[in-house]
Formats: sequence, structure tokens, C-alpha cells
Amino acid sequence: METKFDFSGQNLFIPIVFREDFNQFAKLSETQAWSLFFTGSREDSALGFSRASGRFWTGLVVATVIESILGAFIFHIN
Repeated sequence: METKFDFSGQNLFIPIVFREDFNQFAKLSETQAWSLFFTGSREDSALGFSRASGRFWTGLVVATVIESILGAFIFHIN
């Protein structure tokens, strides 16, 4: 088994978004953004590379916000 993780160097404990080799103004996918969110900016591929997982989490957040707004209007007690 071969790993490509570099256990040496100054960037070992620095979050990935603060490293100079990260992103270079490239567009992040939804999956990468959610991976960074869930891992505290430690890993951008924790959820894999599938677009479906990023869309799932985005849809879940949007549905939760819409449901909360509708619930506040429907069940508002005077």
C-alpha cells in the first residue's frame, strides 16, 4: 500500500486552506467546500470526489432553511 501523505515538513499541522500550494484561485466544488467545513479546513477530499455528496449537503441545508421559515409562518402563535 502506498500513501502520498507527507508526514514531514512545516505544513503538517497547518490547515490546508492556509498552505501556499492550496487552490491557487481555482474553483472549489461543493464537495470540496463541505469537506473543508466538516474537517475544520484540514482535508478537502474527505467526502470523496463525487458531485452527488456535495449536492446532497447543499440541498439538505437549503431544505432545512426553507422548512424553518415555513414552520415559523405556519405555526406562529399570536
